[in-house]
Amino acid sequence: MPSNQKGNRRERELVNRLDESGFAVMRAPASGSATERELPDVLAGNGEVFYAIEAKSSSGRPIYLTAEEVEALVYFSQNFGAKPRIAARFDREDWYFFHPDDLHKTPKNYRVKKEKALEDGETIEDLWVDESETDETEERLAQVLNAVAQGAISVEDAVAMLG
Repeated sequence: MPSNQKGNRRERELVNRLDESGFAVMRAPASGSATERELPDVLAGNGEVFYAIEAKSSSGRPIYLTAEEVEALVYFSQNFGAKPRIAARFDREDWYFFHPDDLHKTPKNYRVKKEKALEDGETIEDLWVDESETDETEERLAQVLNAVAQGAISVEDAVAMLG
C-alpha cells in the first residue's frame, strides 16, 4: 500500500478513535501537499481543551518529522488557540501523543521511537486533562492552605471552600 494511502487510513483511524472517546473532531483533508497553507492533520476538542494534531505512523521504525512540519504545527496552534500535539502510532500499538517540546531533536528533524512512545506518550484519555485547569486548581488549593496557615480562615471554612 502506498505510504499516502496508509497515512490517510491512519488519519481516519485517529479521527474515529478521538470521536469514540468523546472529542469533537475533524480531519483536515487539505493538509500536507494539497495546499500551500500548512495545516494540521486533525483538529479535536472537548469544549475545554483544543488540539491541532500532526499524525504519523510507522511499522516500528522511528518516526521522523521535519523541523518545518513541527514549526508549522506550532504556528497554526498558536494562531488557532489550540495545543499542538504529534500523534504517533506504531503497528499493533495504540496512538500516543507528544507536545513538540517532548520530542527528541536532531539537527534537522524531530524523532519519536516506539520505546519512547510506549514509555512517555500521552494516551487519548490523557488528552482529556487540561493542564491549565489542573494548574488553577493547584493554585487555588495553595491559596486556601496559605490562608489557613496565616489564620485568616478556619480549617472548616477551607474544607467548605474546597468541597
